Amino acid sequence: MMNVVTLFGLCGPVLVGLGLFGLITNPQPLRKILAFNLLGSGTFLLFGVIARRGAAAGLGGDPVPQALVITGIVVAFAATAMAIALLLRLFQETGQATLDPGDANDTSAATDAS
Repeated sequence: MMNVVTLFGLCGPVLVGLGLFGLITNPQPLRKILAFNLLGSGTFLLFGVIARRGAAAGLGGDPVPQALVITGIVVAFAATAMAIALLLRLFQETGQATLDPGDANDTSAATDAS
């Protein structure tokens, strides 16, 4: 039977793999931001599992991995907010949420009212 720590230890690499897959395959910037967050969440989960296994093995609870994960979550939240704000600014300026100016298949392009 699988315990909780092993289950979390297996979910971490799955999240990292899904995040990498999303980064590589999705051309839309918002989806890339979300995929990058998924990759980061998998990394944070792996750090937590490694710290938990070390404490369970009798090595003592090390507060450094916990501090790194908490700091990483805060930095990831701030970076995501900044990236989305930049993406919104790009949409306001260009009328499209893509970095490719010649993308004719972009359905989010605003129509010119003038």
